Amino acid sequence: MTTARHTRYMDSSSESEDLLPGTKIEMPFWMARALCSRKRHIVSVEIPKQYKESYREILTADATVVDLHKLGPFYYNYGCQLLRFELPDSGDISKCLLKTFQTRLRKIMDSSQNALNEDTTRLTEKLDESERLLFKAGQQGLNDFFKWETRQIEKLTTSEMVRHHRKRKRAALDDA
Repeated sequence: MTTARHTRYMDSSSESEDLLPGTKIEMPFWMARALCSRKRHIVSVEIPKQYKESYREILTADATVVDLHKLGPFYYNYGCQLLRFELPDSGDISKCLLKTFQTRLRKIMDSSQNALNEDTTRLTEKLDESERLLFKAGQQGLNDFFKWETRQIEKLTTSEMVRHHRKRKRAALDDA
């Protein structure tokens, strides 16, 4: 890799006007993706710590006890985006994401079905945002089932549109 000219603004601690090859800096994901595209390959990407082998081993041992929200609120989504870089560990990261999701899914759905009228903050605080959505969907499904079972679903109610509809006067219709 050659020296990136006039790139000091990317690293404020740099003393030279240009970034030297091998300089490590943190940058937003979108910028790294643009600079690491197949056409440009200006930068190389290092795997974030929560996707490295040591964390993958922890998740493999027992994924249900890990606080994924602490590792990143969008852990699965970001991990999938990271796979686009085609890193040497991409296959292992992919397998770990899938295995972690599969392992945690049963506990998430069980918890959502058994915590109907409880405070769910404690149950969802360690979940990734996509897992929280699944938890809420499980609870909504259970609520809908109970409504159906108690025949609350069959009750006819007035539609919001009909309730707020104002009748037009006959004269206004005749003029049109």
